[in-house]
Amino acid sequence: MSDTTLSHGHGHGHHRVPRVHGMRSVTELLSSMRFAIALLTVICIASVIGTVIKQHEPVNNYVNQFGPFWADLFLTLRLNAVYSAWWFLLILAFLVISTSLCIARHAPKYLADLRNYKENIREKSLQAFHHKANRTLAGESTEAAAQRIGKLLVSGGWKVRLQQRHTPAGDGWMVAAKAGAANKLGYIAAHSAIVLVCLGGLLDGDLIVRAQMWFGGKTPYAGGGFIADVKPEHRLPASNPTFRGNLLVTEGKHSSTAILSQSDGMLLQELPFSIELKKFVVEHYSTGMPKLFASDIVIHDLATGEAKAARVEVNHPVNYRGVEIYQSSFDDGGSEVTLHALPLVPGGEPFDVQGVIGGSTQLKNAVSGQAMTLEFTGLRVLNVENFADGGANGSGADVRKVDLRASIESRLGAGNKTVSRRDLRNVGPSVSYKLRDAAGQAREYQNFMLPVDTGDGQPVFLLGVRASPAEPMRYLRAPVDAEGSLQGFVRLRLALADPKLREQAVQRYAATAVQGARPELAAQLAQSAGRALALFAGETLGDATQEKAAAVNGRPLAGLPAISQFMEANVPEAERERAAEVLMRIMNGALFELAQITRQQAHLPPLAPGEKTQAFMTQAVLSLSDSQAYPAPMVFELRDFKQIQASVFEVARAPGKNVVYLGCALLILGVFAMLYVRDRRLWVWLAPGDDGAHATMALSANRKTLDTDREFEQLRAQLLGTPNPPHGGT
Repeated sequence: MSDTTLSHGHGHGHHRVPRVHGMRSVTELLSSMRFAIALLTVICIASVIGTVIKQHEPVNNYVNQFGPFWADLFLTLRLNAVYSAWWFLLILAFLVISTSLCIARHAPKYLADLRNYKENIREKSLQAFHHKANRTLAGESTEAAAQRIGKLLVSGGWKVRLQQRHTPAGDGWMVAAKAGAANKLGYIAAHSAIVLVCLGGLLDGDLIVRAQMWFGGKTPYAGGGFIADVKPEHRLPASNPTFRGNLLVTEGKHSSTAILSQSDGMLLQELPFSIELKKFVVEHYSTGMPKLFASDIVIHDLATGEAKAARVEVNHPVNYRGVEIYQSSFDDGGSEVTLHALPLVPGGEPFDVQGVIGGSTQLKNAVSGQAMTLEFTGLRVLNVENFADGGANGSGADVRKVDLRASIESRLGAGNKTVSRRDLRNVGPSVSYKLRDAAGQAREYQNFMLPVDTGDGQPVFLLGVRASPAEPMRYLRAPVDAEGSLQGFVRLRLALADPKLREQAVQRYAATAVQGARPELAAQLAQSAGRALALFAGETLGDATQEKAAAVNGRPLAGLPAISQFMEANVPEAERERAAEVLMRIMNGALFELAQITRQQAHLPPLAPGEKTQAFMTQAVLSLSDSQAYPAPMVFELRDFKQIQASVFEVARAPGKNVVYLGCALLILGVFAMLYVRDRRLWVWLAPGDDGAHATMALSANRKTLDTDREFEQLRAQLLGTPNPPHGGT
């Protein structure tokens, strides 16, 4: 009866069969699970690539990071803009088509199955089910039994339909019941969720922006200058239905144009309002770590003139006219700084220079006479650094620094304990700048305004330098003098480069050490001290070995490496340790006298012997040695600043967000329904008999579980009165 409705016949016109068969094959492929899984796999791989490779970066960044070959390959495959690449959008479109075809193919059958009780099933078919039972209901007619069983099932949450059948033995009744229809709806909901999420992603992605570039004549802008001078073909209208860009606003100013970064430039997005930044707020913990970034803003509606005050915090955006305003980051808004230049080579004079972060000024090298450009790149008022020593907690039990006890204890105890110690301290403001020579080559510098105590008892000024942003900062640690400044170290360095002052210091040291008792010994000591200071200062002394020494920044080898090389070339190996000790003692004494001479010339009191003076001189020797590799003729101290901050907002209009939220909700409900809701159907055929109605009961479920077995036993006992078997058999 019902089987005939499931068959499909072909009409006339056999010449159409191959075409229909081809369309059916394509539809079968697009709606198949293997095709959808393949698409999802490619999307996952593309998403991983889009996560690893930074998106929408300038082309030079990819060339510097990966090299010309891979950069060209990435740009050709659009891996620098994966989520807006034509092939990624095409895969999403095919996934939408595949899932939609799958829904269109199966949803009608599932919906029809929801309305169908399958009450026309034959009695013999019930015997083929795994869960089945038979019993004669003594003294009960088929109609009465059907009514009773139907009511019991309805009270248990089943949907029931009764069918009366005429048989030769009399009227029989089929009780058809079903439960768990949400399982089929879960399938439809889960697949619909995939379609909605993909559509939401297409809406909130670059598809609409790309469409305006393809069909609307919009092109990225690759130049510089003021935003007001950018032509209309590089601007997107305020009515753009979807966008996501960045907006930088300086304190006290306002802006209404967001920047949409593209791999080959940028697009300007006009906003229906302007954002005025009143104040950028940063709150810190006691350790100096930030705990809050917020911006107090005023939103000015360009159409109505309405002004609305608001606060934007991290993870707490502000919504205005369908545009979400997020606190993305912060930047310098043009802070004013005053730097004091201290020459590190003879011939220069100290001077002050003022500038604005982001600007530059022209300087002249007093020694070489070449022009230089000083670029002010950054100002940081707070610098929180970790001063914990990785080996401070060790017990010293193992010379290989493998302390088993400390290693075990570091991983036991409270859940918030970390393996490494943290000693966070705010070391104060710092300024970053670049010195660019006439050839265009530049190095980046970072100098801290305040002295830093690194833990050895002698505060130092940290003077950082690096040749490129890819390198870490290397710091010259200049000791703080008795007056708490950098002047003492700079004076000592300049005096070390002056042969006359070195000779004067050597004579004073020899006279102090020998005290006039043996003039010939004083002369020998002065000669040794002069030779040591000359080597330390970088003079060759006519030595062939020293002449061939490696140069550092175009200068001969100097400092402690020069002393070491001289010892290796002129002193036997067995005597080097003792000779080096004597030579270092002589050189340190001469340097101390040189420091005293510089203080006398600066009209300062002499250094008093003691631990502080000894710590200063020890660090001065190390710093003077390292300073030979410092690649600048001068160092700039941060003397004063006026901080002006700027907020970077992310502004986004995302109409697909609600579509994605709906898709996520449907996905959760769908997966829950498919996993935890069992689709069950129950039939009870009541045939007339001499002693009463003869009942044949069968249960089917979409999954075979222990819950199904228990439910069948309970239904059999409840509907047919059959006691539960001791081992749960059927």
